[in-house]
Amino acid sequence: MTNGNKKIIYDIGANNGDDVPYYLKKADIVIAVEANPILCEQMQKRFALEIQQQKLVIENCVLTAGNEVTSVPFYIHKNNHVQSQLPAPKYRLKNYEKVFLPGKTVNQLFDEHGDPYYVKIDIEHYDHVILRSLFNNDIRPRYISAESHSIEVFLLLASLGNYDHFKIVNGPSVKNTYYNWPISTISGEERYSFPHHSAGPFGEDVAGEWINSESLFRSLLADGLGWKDIHAKEPEKYMLGRKPSFLWRIRYRYYFLRWKISRSQRLKRIRALLKLGT
Repeated sequence: MTNGNKKIIYDIGANNGDDVPYYLKKADIVIAVEANPILCEQMQKRFALEIQQQKLVIENCVLTAGNEVTSVPFYIHKNNHVQSQLPAPKYRLKNYEKVFLPGKTVNQLFDEHGDPYYVKIDIEHYDHVILRSLFNNDIRPRYISAESHSIEVFLLLASLGNYDHFKIVNGPSVKNTYYNWPISTISGEERYSFPHHSAGPFGEDVAGEWINSESLFRSLLADGLGWKDIHAKEPEKYMLGRKPSFLWRIRYRYYFLRWKISRSQRLKRIRALLKLGT
């Protein structure tokens, strides 16, 4: 699983490709993974030159964490393509069209294209599943991000992934916060404006200082989850190339129990306030 010294970025959940122009400035090769065939066709037209130059590869497939599969059920939202997802929707199933698409496992993807420099994961209700599969297969890129609708994303990054340098990118404010923003590229420094619905910058381009897992956890307790990406960098060196021991499970359970206790306390306070108001 190598590709020389080339920087490879994996855009998992590429959607319409709005993140691709930025990633092309940051890497030698971009692998854009998107299940929706209509969006892949749009990207193929939009980035025809970059594909021809072998700077961009579009993988039209459903990325899975399980065994090798040739066909996977996928649910395309009829009105809002960003809400398309792999797990069957729990609500409003009539708003989705169920289709069967080619599947590819995490191992297949990375074995084919090489070691990642950065991995962006933005797959509705499936981010934590892909994260777990990455780490179980000893894939820990220098930079990684995933959307934090589930506390599982933080738990896996901080325990099984063994990352301890974090930043947050707030999704709704990306267009305004990162307008004409200074970024580093493979060609030097420049200014870049991120479009609405893009994931925004990663790594050292993200505003603010890196914080440790405890600080990030307290921030999540205070501010909650939602449309925000957790960014992490450089797992501890002693973990690289090693399968994690049972200690990661202890750390996972430690944060999990704290989250459950805090959530329970918040619910009790809300119920108490509702009673006072009646």
